[in-house]
Amino acid sequence: MDDLDFNQPALIKLYRQAVMTGDDLEQLEKKISKFLKRSLVSSKLEDQQAKTKATKLKDRLPKPVRWGAAFLPLGLILVGLVLVANATLPIMAYYVNTLPSLKASQLVAPVPQDQVLDINPLIIAQTEVTDHTVLGTKVEDDGPVIIDTELDYTNLNNWFGDQTLPTVEPASEGSLPELAEQPSIAPKIVDYRLDIPEVEISNARVAVGGTDLDKSLIHYPGTALPGQLGSPVIFGHSVLRQFYNPSEKNPRRYNSIFSTIMTLEKGDKIYLTAKGVRYTYVVQDKIEVKPTDTYILAQRYDSRQLKLVTCVPEGTYLRRGVVIAQLIKE
Repeated sequence: MDDLDFNQPALIKLYRQAVMTGDDLEQLEKKISKFLKRSLVSSKLEDQQAKTKATKLKDRLPKPVRWGAAFLPLGLILVGLVLVANATLPIMAYYVNTLPSLKASQLVAPVPQDQVLDINPLIIAQTEVTDHTVLGTKVEDDGPVIIDTELDYTNLNNWFGDQTLPTVEPASEGSLPELAEQPSIAPKIVDYRLDIPEVEISNARVAVGGTDLDKSLIHYPGTALPGQLGSPVIFGHSVLRQFYNPSEKNPRRYNSIFSTIMTLEKGDKIYLTAKGVRYTYVVQDKIEVKPTDTYILAQRYDSRQLKLVTCVPEGTYLRRGVVIAQLIKE
């Protein structure tokens, strides 16, 4: 009796045997009931012994270890939530606070801006090819190529959709007489300085040409120099705002230097210093464009503007934010 496993099939089998052998069913039920009670008591004793053993083992552990085991999972969950919030809140803030003002400031035109030709002496040597010819045979383009490698956006070559830099050829003085009145900046200027007090950027180096945004800001080659007719176009890297540190003491300052330029407001001042001459620009507008919208490089020779370009939302590479400023006299 003690060796029986009292599950349903075993009980049915036991009752059948009792009926076949003519055993007293009442006595059988008493034995089964007695056995079940002993099994229940034994199970409770085993549970109590296991709990006692676990309690003794727990008491042997130092209190800091016990508290750590109790709260570590909760702490890890909270840390994970904080990290997710740090990454997502700045992006959400950009879409809620900054993006609406950008859309409101853009004019609605029947023709997309990237399809409008500027009538000025500028050549942007970039062609969007939809088909091409190989050995006299026309070959259809099968669509975009999927890149399975992570692009380095501290390299300016990766900022445009086809990973090539559009070529900007500035106008000559012969084509526009007003260019003869340009400020006398040496044509071989290699760099100059940028200051934006509103976002705590001071004495930032702007290299004329180049592609390494980890070492300096980049003045796009072929665009106007500071103070000249046209628009100097300056590119800078951005990261999540909590990592923003434009201090001159920070060796990685250029990795985050343009993280907050899209917070600039109309009327804020930007200073460029080249060859000892300081030029003051005042913010006029901010826009958001696609990475392939190279028209932001266009030069208008009827005004003296400045364009600052970075990735938006900060910490992502989805779009390009452009701050447009106008040169003023002080």
